[in-house]
Amino acid sequence: MFSPKLCCIKGFSSSPLLALKYLKCILIASSHCTVTNTLAAQCKYAPQRQVCKTVLKHFDAQYSEELGEQWRSARCFIIMFNRVDEAFSTPLLAWDVLLNPLSWQYGVLLNRFSDLTNLKQCLTALGYTNLLPQTTHPESQSHTTQIPLQCFIHRDPVRIPTQGHHPAWLKQYYLLNAASLLPVLTLNVKEGENVLDLCAAPGGKSLAILQTATPGLLHCNELDKHRHDWLLKTLESYFPPTLRNLLSVTHLDGRSIGSVRPGAYDKVLVDAPCSNDRSWLYTPDTHQGEMWLKQRTQLPLLQKELLCSALAAVRPGGVVVYSTCTMSRAENQSVVEAVLASYQGVELLDLEQQLIDSLSDHFYFGHPSVGQLVIPQKGKTWGPMYVSRFRRIF
Repeated sequence: MFSPKLCCIKGFSSSPLLALKYLKCILIASSHCTVTNTLAAQCKYAPQRQVCKTVLKHFDAQYSEELGEQWRSARCFIIMFNRVDEAFSTPLLAWDVLLNPLSWQYGVLLNRFSDLTNLKQCLTALGYTNLLPQTTHPESQSHTTQIPLQCFIHRDPVRIPTQGHHPAWLKQYYLLNAASLLPVLTLNVKEGENVLDLCAAPGGKSLAILQTATPGLLHCNELDKHRHDWLLKTLESYFPPTLRNLLSVTHLDGRSIGSVRPGAYDKVLVDAPCSNDRSWLYTPDTHQGEMWLKQRTQLPLLQKELLCSALAAVRPGGVVVYSTCTMSRAENQSVVEAVLASYQGVELLDLEQQLIDSLSDHFYFGHPSVGQLVIPQKGKTWGPMYVSRFRRIF
């Protein structure tokens, strides 16, 4: 009764037993079974991860001050991934997530360039729903149309397996945290536009851009050599060779692109390097955590320089979107405020509330004039995402 549902997804037909085992774990995780020993036995292969107490203590101090009550819900949500102790009156929730310890609400982003036969039906059978099923035209509240980008999410912390890379075959889907689509949707790329993804690796947002429209050029840049190679493989796995003339992949310092190619792009995405809260909580050891926290203070300067480079690279009238996956005010609102104060000829644009509503019901509006922060919420987004949008005036 299990294998037909998952094995119809390409990449699993050669291993129906593995697909069956994984699907059983998914269904158990979604059923709220109360027998925790049974849950552990079903997924012994799942790696265990421990929260770094040093990082958590730092986050408690910083985010309690910056986010107030919003931090309490986000904190409990994050910690419950691997802790079942006296801090929780409902340990069941922690076990539900522990069954899939790396599944911080992975959205299933469909690849429109691949064969998607039966895939949506398979996801629906597993309990997934489309994150952005429809949008309403402003001129007619009754007229709706399908959004080209399709991402499926699950109300429980479940995850389907990744698909392996095979030459000459395009993957059907990409797994990502649903909140990471907000910057791409905010960028609102149109057919034929020249687009720069300034910090593109590992490639999820570049891929999402290609799902929304076919640009005239998509320039994907990544400074880090290892991540640059990862980006190349991602694009090869999802984008057909016949359209690769639309792609340019470079290995440059993003801070220099604005001066090298001033005014060359219609849209620029700056998904800046940041102190990734979700990953940092699971730092391998205390020493590593302490080192990362010291490095954290250096990030805002880099982020400001990248954003200024992006504003120089976009044409007058063009749009720049700045995003991070941290809740840190220093890396979000403060960076935007610093750039607005020092960079002439730009204005901040409002974000479309409908897009944000589709991702989460929890926001932090401490500084709504300089962007918005999506707070993790069960069933929609399981990681934070901060977004601001700019228009270059001259």
